[in-house]
Amino acid sequence: MSAAAIRAADTPVELSALMQPADANFMGVIHGGVILKAIDEAAGTCAYRFARRRVVTASIDRTSFHYPVQIGNLVVFKATVNWAGRSSMEIGVRVEAEDLDTGTWLHTNSAYLVYVALGDDGRPTAVPQLLVETEIERRRWAAAEERRRVRLDEREREPRE
Repeated sequence: MSAAAIRAADTPVELSALMQPADANFMGVIHGGVILKAIDEAAGTCAYRFARRRVVTASIDRTSFHYPVQIGNLVVFKATVNWAGRSSMEIGVRVEAEDLDTGTWLHTNSAYLVYVALGDDGRPTAVPQLLVETEIERRRWAAAEERRRVRLDEREREPRE
């Protein structure tokens, strides 16, 4: 293993937050934007920790909310590096909410985010190699490569000004 390589198994980051009334709408359901902000924070922390340098969000793929998050739920954001290229990396985030009254856990949603590492000059710079060792890590890598291909295809079809 080279000095510039990091095992995928060493990249996970978990952040948690107790959902408060200020995070919710009038029905007691947590705003999607609150969840998305926390997803970006978890993924950004994971990306920064992997690259050991400043990172910026390049894209957030579509996310669907499967279950509502309620006031008083403990929400855990589990982020891991799925793929790394020259200066960019894809971070997957799984969101789970625990009803503290019952102990019931729900997988509320997942998201995939792309970050770019920046050098001191503010320009994209190299990230470490990601070492995938398990079947799950290889599957995540392959799925991330397919999502990257789709993103690049979509970018090519966007009208240029």
